[in-house]
Amino acid sequence: MSRPRILLTRRWPDEVHNYLASRYDVTLNERDALPGPQELRAALRAHDAVCPTVTDRLTAEILEAGAGKVRILGNYGVGVSHIDLETCRRLGITVTNTPDVLTEPTAEIALTLMLMTARGAGAGEREIRNHTWAGWGPMRNLGAEVTGRTLGLIGFGRIGQATARKAHLGFGMRVIYFSRRRASEQIEAQTGATHYTSLEELLAAADFVSLHCPGGDANRHLIDSRRLAQMKKTAFLINTARGEVVDEQALAEALRKGTIAGAGLDVYENEPRVPQELLTVENVVLLPHLGSATLETRTAMGMRVARNLDSFFSGAAPPDRVA
Repeated sequence: MSRPRILLTRRWPDEVHNYLASRYDVTLNERDALPGPQELRAALRAHDAVCPTVTDRLTAEILEAGAGKVRILGNYGVGVSHIDLETCRRLGITVTNTPDVLTEPTAEIALTLMLMTARGAGAGEREIRNHTWAGWGPMRNLGAEVTGRTLGLIGFGRIGQATARKAHLGFGMRVIYFSRRRASEQIEAQTGATHYTSLEELLAAADFVSLHCPGGDANRHLIDSRRLAQMKKTAFLINTARGEVVDEQALAEALRKGTIAGAGLDVYENEPRVPQELLTVENVVLLPHLGSATLETRTAMGMRVARNLDSFFSGAAPPDRVA
C-alpha cells in the first residue's frame, strides 16, 4: 500500500523532516519560499495531508480546489484563523494544531516586548547603530519601570497564564485579566491574577495591555481607536497573539498623537507586510514574529504535527483536532 502524500508549505527543522520522511511520501519546501494561492490549490489537489503555517491563507475557494483529495491539514502553530474551518467541516477535511509547546517562548517574547517598549530599548539601539547617541545624560533616554506595575491581559489561556506567572513572580506586577471564562482559583493564585468582567475597566486600569486572545473575525480590530483611547496615556500595548486583533492604522495614529505611550508588536495583520505608518514612529518595537522562534520549540511544534498525522492515518482520533 502506498504511503500517504504529505506537503509542508515551509521549511521545518531537519529532525522533523527526517521523522516524517521515514513514514510518509513527503514534499518539502527546500527553498522556504512562501507559497501563493495557485501553489496551495495544487498542493491540496495532490496530497493527502497539507501542513500549513500562519502565513498560508486557506480560504473557502482554495480549500474547495482540494475537495476529495486532501484529508487533513496539520497546522504548524496554535492559531487557525488563517484556515476557513467551516469550509473544512463541510468538505470533511480534518484540521489539527499544536497547543502547549509554544507557550513559554511566546510568553518570553511578551515580556521582552514589555521591557523593550517601557525602557525605550528599540529607539536606544537605533541611536547606537545610527551613530546619533550623544552619551549619557540625566534626562536622556528616559523610560518607564516595569516592576510593580499593572499588567492587563486580554485572553487568559496557556500563553496568557504563562505571561502572568512570569510578570507576577519575576517583576512583582499586579495582574488583571479579561476573559469570557474565569480561571480556577488555583491558577489565579499561581499567577497573582484578578478577573475583570469589563474590558473597558481593564483597559483603564492597566499600565501594560498584553493581547493573548484568538484572532479571526470575532476579534478583528478588537483594539481600535475607541479602545486605544480608553487606555492610560502612559500605557503600553503588547501583541503576541494575532495581527488582526489590532487596527494597525488606528494604533499608528495613537502612537503619533500620544494617546498611549508605546507599543510592542510581534505579529501583523498582513504578514510579512508591516504598515509604513508603524515603521515611521519611534515609540513602537517591531519584531518579526519571534514568539515560537527557538529551535527546540519549532522542533516540538513539528513533532506535534507528526503525532497528529500518525494518529489520523492509523485510524485514531488526532489529539489536537480543532475541526
